[in-house]
Amino acid sequence: MRHHWLLLGACGWVLLILMFASKFINFSFRIPDDYGGKPEPLGWTVIATGDVESPSQVPKRKIPDTEHQLAGSVVAVDEQDWQAVHTERLDLISNVCGNASVKNLTHTTVNKFVLDRIFVCDKHKILFCQTPKVGNTQWKKVLIVLNGAFSSIDEIPENVVHDHEKNGLPRLSALTEPEIAKRLGTYFKFLIVRDPFERLISAFKDKFLYNPRFEPWYKHDIAPAIIRKYKKNRLETKGLQFEDFVRYLGDPNHMRLDRQFGDHIIHWVTYVELCAPCEIKYSVIGHHESLERDAPFILKAAGIDHLVSYPTIPPGITLYNKTKVEQYFSGISKRDIRRLYARFQGDFELFGYKKPDFLLN
Repeated sequence: MRHHWLLLGACGWVLLILMFASKFINFSFRIPDDYGGKPEPLGWTVIATGDVESPSQVPKRKIPDTEHQLAGSVVAVDEQDWQAVHTERLDLISNVCGNASVKNLTHTTVNKFVLDRIFVCDKHKILFCQTPKVGNTQWKKVLIVLNGAFSSIDEIPENVVHDHEKNGLPRLSALTEPEIAKRLGTYFKFLIVRDPFERLISAFKDKFLYNPRFEPWYKHDIAPAIIRKYKKNRLETKGLQFEDFVRYLGDPNHMRLDRQFGDHIIHWVTYVELCAPCEIKYSVIGHHESLERDAPFILKAAGIDHLVSYPTIPPGITLYNKTKVEQYFSGISKRDIRRLYARFQGDFELFGYKKPDFLLN
């Protein structure tokens, strides 16, 4: 009996110690894209600008070292040096667009699909090309305010942002050919990119796992179609897996399903297909991984920094998580990963993201 009471007393002390210690322990979580949804463990992360390199044909220029930053921090870099970062990005695009060996991966036509992706702000002469899964919701809010539909970002209801009948964001495709040509030739144009493979992971999670906006067609229409064609084990009942998604995206004949899925494919097609960066001369290319510096730079370059601010960026949301990428691609055959890279190689090279040899070899 005495041992029984001693054991209970010891357990009580352990509980008290744990409760006390928990007040001083900070458990970090990463918030999913677009600043909402279910938190997930952050794990070990590195800034993705450390995974950025220029192809050998691009002349090397001394620019600020933003590659070795502490998680969640931004190295102090003056405005002139950050301008050099953006000049380097545009030079890279120009060089890669001129590389004939990858022309089939970097060039496209400026068709209605591309023009549908570009939002117009005539009042301030701005064009924004939407690239889903890189925080585009926040940029839409910026444009909604600039277009006068709401006086501040905080006033915009979430259900309005993605409702194109209510958000007051005209698309370039709604204009005549002369009007389109005039705006493409004279307006400030920008888009945002992120590591292509991490973007695909984000699209898979957002549309097929969490689906926070309750878009049932992804689960009931698109997922079954991918499963029927690409799931190896038809007896498996887990639903769509990332491996099936990768196999679909890397299939040279993916266009058959793409046509069936319609505009829903914008969440996972290439930046080339979305924004035609070799055909349209963009003023600025922002990177999701350095958004804390890029967002204010873009606002100032567009001449609107005195009118609107980019929404607060939660700590850690723009970090590149190599561990997460490795986890999602673990168990997927090298053949399927190489086929996926073959499709997205143009995005990697145009925007300076390193070839993911840690997955390919």
